[in-house]
Amino acid sequence: MTTEPEILTRVASGVGVITLNRPKALHALNRAMCDAMIAALLAWREDEAVQSVLIDHSGERGFCAGGDIRMIAESGAGDASEARAFFKAEYQLNHLLFDYPKPVTAIVDGIVMGGGVGISEPATVRIATERTTYAMPETGIGLFPDVGGGWFLPRLPGQTGVWLALTGARLKAADTVFLGIHTHYLPTDALEAFRAILSVDPAYPIDVADGLEDDAGEAPIEAHLEAIDRLFAFDTVEQIFAALEADGSDWALAQLAILKTKSPQSLKVSLRQLRTGAALETFAENMAMEYALGGRVVRTHDFQEGVRAVIVDKDNAPKWSPADLSGVTDAALDALFAPLPAGEEWTPLP
Repeated sequence: MTTEPEILTRVASGVGVITLNRPKALHALNRAMCDAMIAALLAWREDEAVQSVLIDHSGERGFCAGGDIRMIAESGAGDASEARAFFKAEYQLNHLLFDYPKPVTAIVDGIVMGGGVGISEPATVRIATERTTYAMPETGIGLFPDVGGGWFLPRLPGQTGVWLALTGARLKAADTVFLGIHTHYLPTDALEAFRAILSVDPAYPIDVADGLEDDAGEAPIEAHLEAIDRLFAFDTVEQIFAALEADGSDWALAQLAILKTKSPQSLKVSLRQLRTGAALETFAENMAMEYALGGRVVRTHDFQEGVRAVIVDKDNAPKWSPADLSGVTDAALDALFAPLPAGEEWTPLP
């Protein structure tokens, strides 16, 4: 019995196509998949036959639901070496896409979370469809919005990135296009036309997308922008909690109720990650920060417990430790964010 590769690559009509092909796992990324994508992108970087790159997926259920969380948790329960090796490759892939010299298009048709965000956000053209559901739900499993979240999220309008990171809110295409997370909305029945026109004009995917784009409809988030910017503008999670409680509106109290289910450690880590990332000058600096952080967070109680509760046992009843915000000290955060020793730091591909 032959098994299909988890990454399919080909060059057709001037376009280098990378197809995620792990449908039963909603195309969740593992290290081998990252390595295969890196190899293709490096091969095409100087290849004049490749004028742009297209990232898509097989099947209809999702673009990419994240990374191989079970492997990361199992590794984190030990010395985390396998988890760190995965993060190193994944973040090098994210950075390679971010700095790629040719236009990259990601067709984000279906679920896009975690690792899927990491390989689509750096793309020049990011196409959402009526099936798109976007989220960074990491605070619910004791993690933080990595794969470049520290760079992309604080650069969204106002405080929307902070709200997304802390609550793990799920957005449909009308909201993602409105916020600039995705650049275009195309209904799925227009994707075939997009591919056909791109094969004729492979160097200018943005023009092709501009010519076909449709209206994603009114963005539900627009009604809450003022509240998000006012209530999530603080530099401590305690202040955000207090502001939501004092506001007292149904929406604010609903956000507070959601936040109270998340890992207190993850909430504080994520807020610091975004505030730090907002001030960094390069994407590579952000990825180095997230790599140091990731290798430590996966070994913590909350990540192990979050994966147990949400992914392994599925009882959705994690017992966080510390159980409340007051137990997560600045000293504990400083230790998680400390730079790595010389020789162990993350570096981009040459």
